[in-house]
Amino acid sequence: MAEYVRIYEENPNPRDIDKVVKVLRSGGLIIYPTDTVYGLGCDITNIKALERVAKIKGVKLEKSNFSFICNDLSNLSDYVKQIDNATFKLLKRALPGAYTFILPGAKSLPNPFKKKKTVGIRVPDNSIAQEIVYQLGNPIISTSIRDEDEVIEYTTDPELIYEKWKDKVDVVIDAGYGGNEASTVIDVSQGEVEVVREGKGSLDIL
Repeated sequence: MAEYVRIYEENPNPRDIDKVVKVLRSGGLIIYPTDTVYGLGCDITNIKALERVAKIKGVKLEKSNFSFICNDLSNLSDYVKQIDNATFKLLKRALPGAYTFILPGAKSLPNPFKKKKTVGIRVPDNSIAQEIVYQLGNPIISTSIRDEDEVIEYTTDPELIYEKWKDKVDVVIDAGYGGNEASTVIDVSQGEVEVVREGKGSLDIL
């Protein structure tokens, strides 16, 4: 059964962050807060954990479209091919923020993603998510936890999330109520800017 961990965004407790990071390093799955909706994630370097997430989502790992959650843009070249100045300036304007950028994937992507031509990059404006990734030392993959009830597209109450997910994941982080609006998805993989989905992130940055 999953551990329920309360973490405050204003001042995340280092011991709690460390506990979550240890779970990720050992191949565990976590549900964690972002600046949009709560996400399901794991260490992108752990194949077994990635396969667990793919199974939960009912997709083949090689064909999955999981986002990479980063704490900043400093290691972007590990996962993304070289991008032009205009694209980098757009990323700097938008991130951290409620955006997912689809970028051309690098050859150095982790094994399950080697054949992917593009990768979705997120830097959430959320200190808990950023601190977890920073302490882990590499991104976590992320996929939103959707509610079966289409009226409530995303679950926002951590206690209800725990009830639903406690037997599927290893840690559920309670950081208070989450949002119910997903990130804005912008495709810049072809050099042009294409808005794939308008979500929480404002288009004023474009």
